[in-house]
Amino acid sequence: MRLGVNIDHIATVRQVRRGTEPNLLAAARECIAGGATGLTIHLREDRRHIQDADVIALKSSGFRLNLELSAASEIIEIACKVKPEACCLVPEKREELTTEGGLDVISGGDALKSVIQKLKETSIIVSVFIDPDQKQIQKAFEYGADCIEIHTGTYSNLKDDHKRAAELNAISNAAIFAGSLGLQVHAGHGIDYQNVGSIAAIKPIEELNIGHSIVSHALFVGLKEAVSQMSETIKKYAHK
Repeated sequence: MRLGVNIDHIATVRQVRRGTEPNLLAAARECIAGGATGLTIHLREDRRHIQDADVIALKSSGFRLNLELSAASEIIEIACKVKPEACCLVPEKREELTTEGGLDVISGGDALKSVIQKLKETSIIVSVFIDPDQKQIQKAFEYGADCIEIHTGTYSNLKDDHKRAAELNAISNAAIFAGSLGLQVHAGHGIDYQNVGSIAAIKPIEELNIGHSIVSHALFVGLKEAVSQMSETIKKYAHK
């Protein structure tokens, strides 16, 4: 199972002073050294953390890059120019602290379908960040997406054991359904060292994208070690 490390929050620390530290490329190298198979970054319209230059620098340095982005035309143009290995279409609101839920693919209609096709024409693997909803997954498939990334934030935030189990079951069923359509299946949002095992055990899931918990843990053990610990935890539970 692949581990993509989201390094947005490292850029957040840098942007507090608008300087050069912490260095994003150095952080990326530490992530790979710790066992990450790739990097995930979100180029937001308000540029609150990742900047255009970061996307170019990470891509030109040879890292496997998964670029999260909205369907805004300006951002799509940047993606088509830089050509990361993968793009994940996500919903985006200026007032949110972080992505709050899956993309409403059904409401996206022909405009979203056109965006997916435009990215695919540049040989980018196109993913859609989506709630564990089979109708949404079906529409993503019909629009030509190569992959879905299941939103695990609701599962991660639930405290009630019964509700949590029900959400985990919904994630599992969504992953199985997506796999049956031939879609690649990823998962992410809110995953930490305590809950990752249950997600990693779901067989159709091929990749986990994790950021906040790894960067937070890195404050105490270092980035390479934090990534290594997450990688080893995933290996322990993956598809067991």
